[in-house]
Amino acid sequence: MKYEAVIGLEIHAQLLTETKIFCGCSTRFGSEPNTQTCPVCIGMPGVLPVLNRRVVEFAIKTGLAMNCKISSYSRFARKNYFYPDLPKGYQISQYELPICENGYVDITVDGVKRRVGITRIHMEEDAGKNIHQKDGSLVDLNRAGVPLMEIVTEPDIRSPKEAAAFMRKLRTILRYLGVCDGNMEQGSLRCDANVSIRPEGTEEFGTKTEIKNINSFKFVERALEYEIKRQIKILNEGGKIIQETRLWNVDTGTTQSMRSKEEAHDYRYFPEPDLVPLEVSKEWIEEIRQSMPELPDEKRNRFIEEFGLPEYDADILTEERTIAEWFEECVRLGAKPKEVSNWMLTELLRRLNESGKEIHEIALTPQHLVDLLKLIDNGTISRNIGKNVFSEMFASGQSPEKIVQEKGLVQITDTSEIEKMVEDVIQANPKEVERYKNGETKLLGFFVGQVMKASKGKANPKVVNELIRKKLS
Repeated sequence: MKYEAVIGLEIHAQLLTETKIFCGCSTRFGSEPNTQTCPVCIGMPGVLPVLNRRVVEFAIKTGLAMNCKISSYSRFARKNYFYPDLPKGYQISQYELPICENGYVDITVDGVKRRVGITRIHMEEDAGKNIHQKDGSLVDLNRAGVPLMEIVTEPDIRSPKEAAAFMRKLRTILRYLGVCDGNMEQGSLRCDANVSIRPEGTEEFGTKTEIKNINSFKFVERALEYEIKRQIKILNEGGKIIQETRLWNVDTGTTQSMRSKEEAHDYRYFPEPDLVPLEVSKEWIEEIRQSMPELPDEKRNRFIEEFGLPEYDADILTEERTIAEWFEECVRLGAKPKEVSNWMLTELLRRLNESGKEIHEIALTPQHLVDLLKLIDNGTISRNIGKNVFSEMFASGQSPEKIVQEKGLVQITDTSEIEKMVEDVIQANPKEVERYKNGETKLLGFFVGQVMKASKGKANPKVVNELIRKKLS
């Protein structure tokens, strides 16, 4: 029997606020354990939470970007459960009245466009962090009370590849909005995946399992692939899927049972008595809408229409807002869009990946690249030398003009000087000359390469090609 997967995702995004959701403690990552806590976020008796307005703004902004209905009236609830890293024994979250509902995000996988529904987006506080050691366990409560958005999709995803594509698209949107840094390694973006299988062509859902706390796109895809195969194997052998929560084990490449899956009633939700219901005015929603940046899909379409870029280029350049803005600044300074795109896709992004840096962390500026392209266009340096200059600019932040002058990289355009090199190469390679004259014209590249080597890459390639053809004809 052939089966299809039914997948829904629950994504927790840590918000980029300076303070926690219900108190004034810092949200800064990496501080000494338990140094960013107060009576509110560690659950001392008699304290009262106060809602962070910026958290609400970020949630609304995200809802608008994901085509959600923004609720004018929402409410917080207490979600009761015991964990060692949740001191007060309950989490303040939203339940039956979330801030955002009924949205969607479009993704494209293998050239096919798919729409993934967004069931809800709600605000909540994070728990602390358990640190397990050989001689016992410790708890760091710095993260307790850090604001989260939980983004819950409809079960519209049908493959692990689609799930990973959705996560990438979601991260891009959150980073464009500036509401979450999307750093999965640090845990500021985490994914729980609900997955079941059913016979192809049927509508009824199978029994789902939940895979908790997946922290990379690759692991989302691999964990789902494994879990789908595991469930198919169980059904094919006449077994029964158990509804449960499982963990992804990176080392073994398998999911492992963690606990039986809780239902909503297990958490004993009830309205949070210390917080009044949240009322959001239409005016504030509209004010937030007007403040939003151009979103990835809009920017991608504009790059194609306005700058004439291929879809492939536009897809990559708009994946990160900072990359897209860097590109646009180059064009604004007068460079040709496709030329800028070529250099960014081949030279810049490769070096960013190798260095592990973000584009705002490098000394290379759009003006540097524009000036480099001018040197190539006016024949001062060749394109090959330009790549070496680019590498030096990336490393040092020096201007291309200074690098070219200091290293003596100005292109040789003197025809007589190049002609002498061509003649030397021809005389040194009589066998290749004979083969070329007998019809092996592809050897032209060999001769060009030898001349460029002799000139240390400084000879004008166009002049070299013309002279070699003339001498060998």
